[in-house]
Amino acid sequence: MAVVGFAKLEALFRKAAGLDIDKNKAKVITDIVEKKLYDLLLIGERNAKYNGRDVIWECDVPLTKGFLETIQKFKELEEVLELKDILDFLATQPPLKYPLEAELENKLPEIVGALLFILARIIKEIDENCKQPSVEDIERAGRILDLTM
Repeated sequence: MAVVGFAKLEALFRKAAGLDIDKNKAKVITDIVEKKLYDLLLIGERNAKYNGRDVIWECDVPLTKGFLETIQKFKELEEVLELKDILDFLATQPPLKYPLEAELENKLPEIVGALLFILARIIKEIDENCKQPSVEDIERAGRILDLTM
């Protein structure tokens, strides 16, 4: 199960960056975002342990000022992602040692939305004339995301 369905992904990429994607590219996009979400939660787990807690709090997840601003931009798009889809995805991953606090769990759709928004904007920054990104464009943006987060 993907963290976001194709219709939502398509609408979000169009609104965030004016990009049109097709179904065969959606898997590449969701794979990148799912990996990055899990990476963020792994670092959150490390930070929770460092702070002597056995629950991952929102403040444990390394969300930068720019990321928090992107969450706001995502909210302005008025696209709602389903928490259930994200939790279903996380259930397929190696379990985290610590559970997520309820507040953090409820923010997961906004975090995933921001990751999608960032990925779309990176693609657009690489080529401002891009309308239909190639798999290579998406993978390049994913590599940039890995370098910066």
